[in-house]
Amino acid sequence: MPEPKLSDPDWIIWAAWADRITFEEIRERTGKTEAEVIRLMRDSLKPSSFRLWRKRASTQSLKHRKKFENERKRIRIGNPENW
Repeated sequence: MPEPKLSDPDWIIWAAWADRITFEEIRERTGKTEAEVIRLMRDSLKPSSFRLWRKRASTQSLKHRKKFENERKRIRIGNPENW
């Protein structure tokens, strides 16, 4: 799916689904807090889609900058080709 324009309300939903866009980046660009993004996702998605996204955002993806940075460090240390 192509990236919507930042002014489009669908941008927040698109960014929330994207693994590489952190909640901090969403807040910097839109002013929406993590709680506001969660509320928007709950209101915009079907219940099953919201549960799927919530599980993904809290376990698999790197939706917090600190987790993202730590994962990148782990990958670099573990793979000499990335140095």
